[in-house]
Amino acid sequence: MTLLITVLAAIYVTVKWYTRKDDTMQLEVLLFMLWGASIMWLVDAIFEYVELRAEYFNPAPTDMLNDAFLGVSVVTLALIVWLVRLLIKDPKGTVRAALKKQSK
Repeated sequence: MTLLITVLAAIYVTVKWYTRKDDTMQLEVLLFMLWGASIMWLVDAIFEYVELRAEYFNPAPTDMLNDAFLGVSVVTLALIVWLVRLLIKDPKGTVRAALKKQSK
């Protein structure tokens, strides 16, 4: 489940990044974080399959639920890191302008 959720998020961000004309949102940072996490979960799935063999394809419902929560947590953490980086970099200058306006 973790691999599936992360790969779907990575594919979605890749499509958004590829179809955008300007790169002011810096989607490539989020894209690399999600694809990196996807590769990590793929390696984990391979090693787990080697260990469990046929049992790998029959997980318990609680294991699937835990994996789903972990997948959502990973995507959420990547989004938070991306948003914080975006706010710090402030490519459009909106945060800077709002702070200047507020200080006057």
